[in-house]
Parts: sequence; structure tokens; C-alpha cells
Amino acid sequence: MHLLKYIPAIGVAFLVRTSLACSSCYGPTNHVEHVRHVKRMQPDAINATYGPTRALEWGQLNFLHTTDTHGWLEGHLKEGSYGADWGDFVTFTTRFKHQAGNMGVDLLVVDTGDLHDGAGLSDATTPDGEISMKVFDKVDYDLLTIGNHELYLADVAYQALDEISTYWGDKYLTSNVQVLNRQTKEWQYIGKTHRYFTTQHGLRVMAFGVLFDFTGNTNVSKVIPAKTMVTQQWFLDAINTVEPVDVFVVLGHNPARASDRTSTFPIVFNAIRAVHPDTPIQFLGGHSHIRDFAVFDSSSTSLESGRYCETLGWLSMSGFASDNSGYVGIQPGPAGVPNPTRKARQNSTSPFVYSRRYLDWNRRTFEYHAATWYDHSFDYNSGLAVTAEVTKYREQLKLGQVYGCVPRDYCMTCAPFNSSGSIFPVLSDALGVAVVNESRQDIPRYIIANTGSVRFDMYKGPFTYDDTFIVSPFLDVFLYIPEVPYDLASKLLDLLNNAGASQKRNIGTIPVERDICVDPLPTRFGVKRGEHHGAPKITRRQVVDLVPGYTTKDDFGTDGDDTAHSAIPYYEIPDFFQGTGGFGDGGVADAVDLVFVDFIESDVLAILGSNYSSGDVSPYIDANFTTQDYLPLYVTKSGAFQAGLPNCTVA
Repeated sequence: MHLLKYIPAIGVAFLVRTSLACSSCYGPTNHVEHVRHVKRMQPDAINATYGPTRALEWGQLNFLHTTDTHGWLEGHLKEGSYGADWGDFVTFTTRFKHQAGNMGVDLLVVDTGDLHDGAGLSDATTPDGEISMKVFDKVDYDLLTIGNHELYLADVAYQALDEISTYWGDKYLTSNVQVLNRQTKEWQYIGKTHRYFTTQHGLRVMAFGVLFDFTGNTNVSKVIPAKTMVTQQWFLDAINTVEPVDVFVVLGHNPARASDRTSTFPIVFNAIRAVHPDTPIQFLGGHSHIRDFAVFDSSSTSLESGRYCETLGWLSMSGFASDNSGYVGIQPGPAGVPNPTRKARQNSTSPFVYSRRYLDWNRRTFEYHAATWYDHSFDYNSGLAVTAEVTKYREQLKLGQVYGCVPRDYCMTCAPFNSSGSIFPVLSDALGVAVVNESRQDIPRYIIANTGSVRFDMYKGPFTYDDTFIVSPFLDVFLYIPEVPYDLASKLLDLLNNAGASQKRNIGTIPVERDICVDPLPTRFGVKRGEHHGAPKITRRQVVDLVPGYTTKDDFGTDGDDTAHSAIPYYEIPDFFQGTGGFGDGGVADAVDLVFVDFIESDVLAILGSNYSSGDVSPYIDANFTTQDYLPLYVTKSGAFQAGLPNCTVA
């Protein structure tokens, strides 16, 4: 476990919020219910104040899709829109599988990777995911694939081989990812390259799991470029199989949209289409942390379902018949619920129709969609047990330990960079205050970090041990070069930003976290009331003000978000930011300590020029003081962050 040894323990109990139980959240369609809280699972979480008003469209083949969960299995404790925990999701998927069986249709639950580096439940152990994977495994997934965050470190890559792949067997697909066998020293696939199977209702599926062309992986792993993969004999054999294929399912930690320069889905699409010009190809992507739905052709679409347990993706399709598949389920679609009606492309002659929806990750959403005319209950013992496990593990890891009280919301991109609502002035101040070598504290210093090392906003309320991972999950060590001339050091930040240096965490490896609602560009919704699509008779809730959240525009338009929200502003941020310390009143010096995180060492040396090399670089404090340590240390020292204690509240 990574211990915050630099921070004194603070005996402040984490505030536990309770909410009113809703004894009956369902009623006739024309009944209007004023918004109120319903019970939540994690004791310190809040629930959404309103939820969806439209039933999902069920097709012959349906998908529930998660991606980029990054360890957020406890849910977002300070954000009601995303407050469900993994136990709620276990219950929801179980109920949906039962519903699919009762309807006579197929449902596949899939995940497309990146299971840690984002929250304490996954990151407070060594290796990452040692505990969180036990929780994650409680969902009955049908197909899974690997993400780039499973490949940064050797022990995590072997964890994917020894634990994830072993547990999931032929459901875990890593078509282009290998690891070095520790005994034979030969390369082996972490999971299976592909899977051919038949669904409960007769659909014959060929599935692959393709990671984008990632290059930042540990040297005990290998990512085979997609252009190479599609020429390998196993892949050619798979797409040329003599067995009938009714649908190709391509999972991938890969942006859903073909025009995204990171995505390798188009390469796989073209390879399959060369052999199967009309067979449906369904892509399920990830990595870029957005909600998106893209059309490839008249029988191929691609879904991406956000990040951080904020979004549950839903995709349904129909058009399978006895003359084009082995499907033996309900035709043309299940009765008593809406069915997909939209062609992938207008005027298409393809028989296939689609729907997609992006569900907010909260209990109100899950309860609404899980309800049927014959059953309005929600919780299963299996889900309640997982919720209890999450609570137990959080307590064991002391994730609720409070270090301070965040006085207001600070965001990464919803406010102008360096404005009062931006997180970066706080982090710059934290760098200056907390990143100090006591033996050199009187020597002026610049401390530079990359904005890509910051992963999430800070919300008003208790700042906990968990928040240290949520805001800054990476273990980047602070390095320094002593006695750098002031004239050079004072210009370095601008030179770095103007050079556009270090894209490793911006594009190819770890994307700069864009606002959750703005890529695709935000489109403001109006609330739709009184809609009725043949859904179970669910109470319509009267909502006056929309909560800020996702407002998505994709290839099917602006109706994909399951719950209406107001748009969140988005402002660009630079690649780097800095703090300062030790300058005194004058603000200038002849020479300074130039401090920076190890992740950007090569960028800094490139800007400094030939007079400096790695031989001039050494740890500034010690090799164990990292970007996980400076913010909580600052919070314990800051009057602004201590002022709200001991009665720190979210509201």
C-alpha cells in the first residue's frame, strides 16, 4: 500500500449522510411525484435528484457496456448523478439478464478495459487492483478486453495474465496484447485472441478485443499494431472461418469514432468487410473517456460509454431473421417495450435497426429501468453483498480518512485556467507549499508538473485519503536540477507549453481529461415530460432545474443521454503548470532549483538544451515523495482547507 507517511493523522470522522427511503417509487404514468431522495447503498454517498423518463428500446441483441472504470467501484460519493456503487450495478445487470430471458432476446454485458489508476479502492494497494478486482469480478460479464492502464507496470501486466485472464477464461480477449512468459521467456497472449460462441437465442458471434496502438507499455508486454494483427494467420483464419457468423463483436480500448487518430477500429473494420461485406459488425470502444456513438456503415456502428462509473452504455439492434442468421428468439422484437427503429444510415436497405442510450450511473436510473409491470423491487442479496464488500474494503484501506475540507468546487476544465473556479491555482499553490526540501527551503524554486497528471475535479466537502488518488493517482517523483540561471528557469514553463511537449498523457497514453460533457460538443437539452413509449408505468418526476452533466451529440443526434442535464462549459488547459517557492518579496534570484516530475524529465532537458543532461538530475526530496503526496500534505497545512472542520458538508 502506498502510505501517506508525510501527512499526520487527523482524527476527524468522515461525514455520513443519510437520505429518505422511498417506499414506493412507482405509480401510474400520469402521476407527478415531487423529487426526493431515495435510499443509497454506500453510506456516505448521495443519490440523483431526478432521473430518466424514457424506457429503453430492447432489440433482439442488446449490450450493456462499461469502460474506463478506473477503480470507481464505490461510485461518486459527492456527485448524485453518478452515486451508484458496484453492488447496485451487480443487481442491475442481474435483473436485466432476467428481463432479457423473459423477453426472448439476447443481452451481452461487456467491458473495454482500464480498471484502475483513478480511485483509492483500486490504487491504495500494491499492486493496483489487488482488492478492487475482487469486487469487479462480481458482475456477470460476457466479454471483456484489456486497457492500456493494465500495461504500464510489469506487476500489473502479470496481474492481468495471472488473475484477470485466469478468472474470465475465454471471455477475456486480448487480440493484440502479449506478455513475456516468466518461465519460457516466450511471448504469449494475455487473454484469448478471439472467441466464437452462440448466444442463448442462436446468434453466432465472432468476437475480438483490440487495444489501440499503445507504445507506453512495460517491456514485459507487447502491443501488436492493428495493421500487423489483421495480417496474422490466426486473424485471417477467424474471419475466414467455415463456421457461420451472424455478427462480429469487436471490443476495444479504442476510441469509437473512426476519425479519431488514435482509433484502430477502422483497420479492423476494413479487414472484416473485405471478407464479410454485409455481416453486422458491432464495435464497443473506450479510452477517450467520452460518450459517443458512430456509424461505420449500414450494418456497423460503434459505441463508447464514458468513464469512471459515470456512464452505463446501452445498445440494442434488431434485424436478425432465419434467412440471415441462426437467431431463434423473438421476431421482429420483444413485446411490451419499445424496440429500435432507426437505420444506421438513412435510406439503408440493410435490415438492421439500432438504438443507443447513455445511462447516468445512479440508483434512480437503475431502479427506473429495472422495474417491470410485474416487479418494482430492486435489490438482490448478491448486490447488497457486494455493496457491503465495498464498504468493508474502503474501511480497511482507510479511504474515508479526512485531511481537510474543500471550501468549494474546483474543476479542471469547466472554468478558465487559473480562474478562481479552476483546480490549477490550488494545485500550483500546493506545489509551492508542500514540495519543499527542508535543507534547501531558502533557495528559490520553480516546481513544474504536467496537467495530464491531474485526473479529476475537487468537490466541496471532505478531502479524504480517497481524494488523493482521485485527483492525482500517479506516482511521479519530484526531481530537480540545482542552480539553474533564473533567466532560463523563469521562461521554461512558457517554452514547454509553446512547444506542446509531452503528449504521452495527452493522447497516446493517458488522455488529458476533458470535461465530461463536451466531447462531442455540448448541446443544451430541454426536459421532456409526459413521454410514453409503451414502457412500464413509471412515475414521472417533476424537475424544475437541470443538474449540470452530460449533453452529448453523436451520429444519431442529441437524444442519447438517458437523463437530461444542463451543459457544462469547457475551457482549454495548457500541457504544464507550475508552483513557486522561496522567492521572498523580490520574486527574482540569480539561480533557482528547477523542480519537475520525473514523467516530463525528457521534455525539460530538451528545452534546457545541451548544457544539461540526466546526470544533472536527482530526487528533490527523496525517491518516495510523489505527486500522490503533495496535495494532501498541502490540505493539512492550508487554513482555507482546515476552516471547515470538523463539520464539513457537501451541500
